[in-house]
Amino acid sequence: MDFGIGIATGSGSWKLAQRAEELGFTHAWFFDTQMITGDCFVAMAASALKTSRIRLGTGVLVPSNRIAAVTANAFATLNGMAPGRIDFGIGTGFTARRAMGLGAVKLAEMEEYIRVVYALLRGETVETPIEGKRRKIRFLNPEIGLINTKDPIPLHISAYGPRSQALTTKLGAGWKSFVSDVPGAMNAIEGMQQSWLDARRVQSDLYATAWTCGCVLAEGESADSPRAMAQAGPRAAVLLHRAADFDMEGWENTSPVPEEVAAEVAGYVEMARCYEPPDARYLTNHRGHFVFVKPEERKFVTAELIRRTTFTATEQALKQRVEALREAGWCQLVIAITPGEEQAIEDWARIKRAFE
Repeated sequence: MDFGIGIATGSGSWKLAQRAEELGFTHAWFFDTQMITGDCFVAMAASALKTSRIRLGTGVLVPSNRIAAVTANAFATLNGMAPGRIDFGIGTGFTARRAMGLGAVKLAEMEEYIRVVYALLRGETVETPIEGKRRKIRFLNPEIGLINTKDPIPLHISAYGPRSQALTTKLGAGWKSFVSDVPGAMNAIEGMQQSWLDARRVQSDLYATAWTCGCVLAEGESADSPRAMAQAGPRAAVLLHRAADFDMEGWENTSPVPEEVAAEVAGYVEMARCYEPPDARYLTNHRGHFVFVKPEERKFVTAELIRRTTFTATEQALKQRVEALREAGWCQLVIAITPGEEQAIEDWARIKRAFE
């Protein structure tokens, strides 16, 4: 089983990627959330120069953030800096778009975006809309060595629903999904595996990546200890933000609210109705999203919420969860590391070593 880290992209991200490589992690994935974190391609470039083995990928890129030609060029440039170590992770957008008051990109638009990026990387001339008109474009001189279009750049799609999973299957891409607990992870991969088999693809060709966040607890440490709150609390708060999004904008909430934490979620939603400015409450709702717990939301991020939405448990319990994921067919586990808690990678490295 492969192990990766998720990086809240910043100017110093290369240090965490470098340490991950030293510890034997196979992948480093960089957030593409331009209103909350730094630029993923800048950080990946620095990491490419500071590492030699670990794979570097977008986790995940959102199509609306940059035109396809720019993305293809960025990947080809990175591929020249770290040949054969670059991964293209893509999704329809959650944090990156909701932080600007926008819903998800349409699947058809994402598929077209992928088509253009890979056509350019294959050296083809491709027609695509630019500024309202269809234009033919291609890399004009890749042979002079400024970019690398020769080494493959694998595609990984973040897919939760049947339609996005079907697109993943259609393209034969790697599959990424966030998991909060083992039962949910089992249900998710069973659905994806069925989609894969329905398309008569070989099940062993499915590369499934489970993303999670959490804290490796010491014996007797509570799930809402200061350390656990810092490392796992930001992920738990995502459930609050999703519920508030639905209340504010009507955007789909794909994370069901467990009855045990319904009161906390309802309390946060009520508070979020007073966020300013009234015509852009999403700005405050998504402040700190997945990187820190806002002071005013701290009372809603309980130990129960953290336990139900993250991999926060003792080392032995977490090893059992990882083993269950591996047995079910997950190929990679990605641990998202929150800013300021980079030392958590040492805890997760101990768990990783148990599966070497």
